[in-house]
Amino acid sequence: MKKFISISEATKAVGLIDKKSKKPINSILRYWETKFKQVKPIKINKRRYFTKKQVELLKMIKFLLKNKGMTISGVKNLLNTNINKLDENSSISLKNDYLKNSLKFKTKNILNKISKLKKYGKKNTS
Repeated sequence: MKKFISISEATKAVGLIDKKSKKPINSILRYWETKFKQVKPIKINKRRYFTKKQVELLKMIKFLLKNKGMTISGVKNLLNTNINKLDENSSISLKNDYLKNSLKFKTKNILNKISKLKKYGKKNTS
């Protein structure tokens, strides 16, 4: 059985959070839903739910728009032509850049958790 992720959880996973209020910006995902045909959330009781595969696609869209400076039409063309499937083995591909960035983020997250565990362990030793 597939686990579905609510739009707020998906927005947090993608990293679209308002800096001042610390709340997820769901409107961006709803906008991307209108622009990219690959983003099709499942609607249950008028609520949007995403699969993990769709969240990964949203992360890639955000990476291409924000980090690589591509336009929406450029990302649409890229997703429509399936270049990402063709150039996975190329070291200069956009997908490799995305995966490198994703790996760096996951590594930093793990290191932060390890440092928190070390601090927590030191407090309990006394």
